[in-house]
Amino acid sequence: MKSLRFLERLFKKMCYPIRSNFSFFCFMYLIGIVVSYEELPANKPEVEVYANLWLELFLDLYIICAVLSVIPLKIRRWIRGFFYVVAYATSIADLFCWIKFRSTLNPSMLLLAAETDGREAGEFLNNYLNAELLTSSVGLLLLIVLFHIFTACTPFFYKKFSPSVKAIIGGFNAILERLQPIFGVLLTGLLVWATISSAHNKSEMVEMFSKHSIGDVEHELTNRDCAQFYLPCYRLIFSVFANQLAAQQIDRLIAAKDDAQVDSCSFKSPNIVLIIGESMGRHHSQQYGYFMNTTPRQVALERSGLLTPFTDVVAPWNLTSFVFKNVFSLHVVGQQGEWCDYPLFPQLFRKAGYHVSFVTNQFLPQAKEAVYDFSGGFFLNHTELSASMFDTRNTRLHRFDEELLQDYDRNLKQENKVHNLIIFHLIGSHVSYKMRYPINQRHFKADDYAEKRKDLSKEQREMLAHYDNTVLYNDSIVDQIVKRFSDDEAVVIYMPDHGEECYEGNRGFVCRNHSAEIDYDLAHYEFEVPFWIYCSPKFVDKHSDVFQQIKKVKDKRLMTDALPHLLLNLAGISTKQYKSEYDILSTKYNEMRPRILKNKTDYDKLVLKHKQEKKR
Repeated sequence: MKSLRFLERLFKKMCYPIRSNFSFFCFMYLIGIVVSYEELPANKPEVEVYANLWLELFLDLYIICAVLSVIPLKIRRWIRGFFYVVAYATSIADLFCWIKFRSTLNPSMLLLAAETDGREAGEFLNNYLNAELLTSSVGLLLLIVLFHIFTACTPFFYKKFSPSVKAIIGGFNAILERLQPIFGVLLTGLLVWATISSAHNKSEMVEMFSKHSIGDVEHELTNRDCAQFYLPCYRLIFSVFANQLAAQQIDRLIAAKDDAQVDSCSFKSPNIVLIIGESMGRHHSQQYGYFMNTTPRQVALERSGLLTPFTDVVAPWNLTSFVFKNVFSLHVVGQQGEWCDYPLFPQLFRKAGYHVSFVTNQFLPQAKEAVYDFSGGFFLNHTELSASMFDTRNTRLHRFDEELLQDYDRNLKQENKVHNLIIFHLIGSHVSYKMRYPINQRHFKADDYAEKRKDLSKEQREMLAHYDNTVLYNDSIVDQIVKRFSDDEAVVIYMPDHGEECYEGNRGFVCRNHSAEIDYDLAHYEFEVPFWIYCSPKFVDKHSDVFQQIKKVKDKRLMTDALPHLLLNLAGISTKQYKSEYDILSTKYNEMRPRILKNKTDYDKLVLKHKQEKKR
């Protein structure tokens, strides 16, 4: 009997946190569910809410209520009030961002808000706060707020209720009191279930907030089972955390910028053009032996003798943002410190007297931006750092790269000076592939692969055709860029950020695999990239020695993190940051420098092991 009474008291206590914070629990649970379902894209019925939403939200709120229940009531009311303000404000902001930008709260949005001055904020509110907003899901959330205020006021009117109403309320409360042990049993079971189902996500959240750089955060997000920040307040906390990490690296980059010095510059190459492609492995390039004619224009340039393809080049990462950090920084993998402890190569070009233009179709600050783009672009878009690197930049993103070139012709080309460094950053073959080329430039079709890829289904061959069409379209874009400088004294360098998989071999995989372990196939398909240098006729005439040196070193090992040192050589920039052992055109180049992928795996050891296994 005593045991039963003990259990009865225990299960009653299990109910106490919710009972003592009943209104708080109900309304916070309600807005969590409402916001999650209102932010489902209407045009994508396959997208669902976070699978563990109902249980994990229940668990989170129960824990908060349990903590609140041990706090004195007078203090508890103020704490609950604070939670109300935070929860409703972040939920309204999150829904507003979803309606206007089709994006929930994210680090980029928080960064843009922080950089907005009073005038811009006023113009923004004037444009977006209107009656139409009240008829949207934001209006629904405001109704919930009003209803919450109404229910909170009802106790003040309790004395005015009639005796019969008071009797009904009292009877209802008495029934609930008797049923508390039963509710306690059900609640205990529900909490156990919720704890088990939520344990993984909670551990992943802890893992996420233990990261020490925005790059580490981004890499963690590539895991399929990474943390799900399923509530607006969680997304806000994550965004603040991401911005703090980015700010730490910004401070180090500014210090490195101030340390950058140029001793002299010969302007050996008056025009240097760097084309950074997107998601293009050399195994889909006709120029490197692919069975489809995906790069006919680049092949034609090679046959002219002016374009020199390099045969053994790899990217340091298979993530765009990581590649950009490694390629823009004078730091190379294996050196002391991190990428943000070294100057960025455009800063040295500007200090030397080059006019530097950055024409990007990916890294512009915008509200609807994934963490990956934030991680890759935060240092390029920082006001002080951007001003130290670039004289001119484009201000709009475009669906197709040909529109980016038109933007350059209209708005940036006339700004060029006598000596220019122009960086084109293309959208290239970024997923989704069928969105990366105009429909009237569709060349390859699924049936074209019926013989060569019998192992693929028709749907898979269609996907492969879309990818190869992006490569063919990209071929036309880089050819157009070359033509724009073919009559000048110019050097054009092309390199994608990383490779891409589209049903390679028997892997049955599309895009990239961000596994911590890198085997030969992963390195082959996702890190090996095409790389070539084009020299215009005028450049060849004036610098035949450089042209012949390029031809001479085309088969040497190279990792693209060393690109800045090659660029400094081509420009004739003398600076203490230049290291000849990382410059492939230098006679002191260290070809045997380990090419470490993702800071952990030696690419050349993988290749050697693969060759040994093939011989067995």
